[in-house]
Amino acid sequence: MIRTARRDHVLVVTIDRPERRNALDREALAGLEGALDEARQGDTRVLALTGAHGHFCSGADLATVEDEGFLAALSRVLRGLRDAPFPTIAVVEGFALGAGTQLAVACDLRTATPGAGFGVPAAKLGLTVDQWTVRRVAALAGQSTARHLLLSTDVMSGERAHQLGLVHRLGDTSAGLVWADRLAELAPLTLRAMKVGLNEADAGDDASPAYAEAFAAAWGSDDLAEGLAAFAEKRPPRFHGR
Repeated sequence: MIRTARRDHVLVVTIDRPERRNALDREALAGLEGALDEARQGDTRVLALTGAHGHFCSGADLATVEDEGFLAALSRVLRGLRDAPFPTIAVVEGFALGAGTQLAVACDLRTATPGAGFGVPAAKLGLTVDQWTVRRVAALAGQSTARHLLLSTDVMSGERAHQLGLVHRLGDTSAGLVWADRLAELAPLTLRAMKVGLNEADAGDDASPAYAEAFAAAWGSDDLAEGLAAFAEKRPPRFHGR
């Protein structure tokens, strides 16, 4: 499910659910929380997040997405990656969709293969992401790219994401891990201080009242039920805006 391995001061965390293209369920999120705890307790200077079997993470496992605790657990993982006292790197091959894109942007740095795919297909399902994710994507990639990624449901290639600044380096998993090794050789207290400063420059975590209302409306809508049913039945959804 979630595997960890040490490379000296680098902790490599791998999502390994090949039958679901590494989609996240509650068990996977618990494993990621455990890996973050392991990293904080050990002599970790960099955490590298990867996916097994050619994919990073294909999103949330829709069989569990309406689980009451799923969103809270996902939020804890995203903020845990941001707030870790060491750099976190998303090393992306294959799909990083939905919650996969959320994991990637929660990390400090991102590498990807040119053919990797980033996207947030929430509007195809009738659900939405939290405002923290919206703010994070806009801060990292700019409003124009954020609007493309969040509103269009288009899948953006790793190469295009690199051109737009969302991805820092192009390369395969081995190249991403080599970069993690190099970062682990830098002064850890300096990197920790830099992260504190960068995180304090971020927008706040709390959702605005307007976004909280819109978020609740989407997650409580008939459209969400229709989107999930259409996905399960492999047919186009028929949304009515209610």
